[in-house]
Amino acid sequence: QVQLVESGGGLVQAGGSLRLSCAASGSISTINAMGWYRQAPEKQRELVATITTGSTTDYADSVKGRFAISRDNARHTVYLQMNSLKSEDTAVYYCNVNGIYYLANRVFAPFNSWGQGTQVTVSS
Repeated sequence: QVQLVESGGGLVQAGGSLRLSCAASGSISTINAMGWYRQAPEKQRELVATITTGSTTDYADSVKGRFAISRDNARHTVYLQMNSLKSEDTAVYYCNVNGIYYLANRVFAPFNSWGQGTQVTVSS
């Protein structure tokens, strides 16, 4: 299958910045959409940002103008630059990647993988 490893979370003061990274590894043939989601305590997981193969981006209204998603196709990595952080951005952030991977014997299969989650805490 395809594994995702996230990094970059931590504790930051309001107004500060963090950059999250998520690297995919495995027998990857093609990566399609990549994205970031977050889940705050006692809340449902919500979409933060997505980026397509053609680098078209989409953002939740709450992060527009503050967050920027980007991808490095050669490294199978997606990034989330978070600026002007607010206390309400505090959550566990998960990356999500989907695409096609090589299964075996010239057989390919779709995948939709999630990262393990990284905590982002913004203190006010």
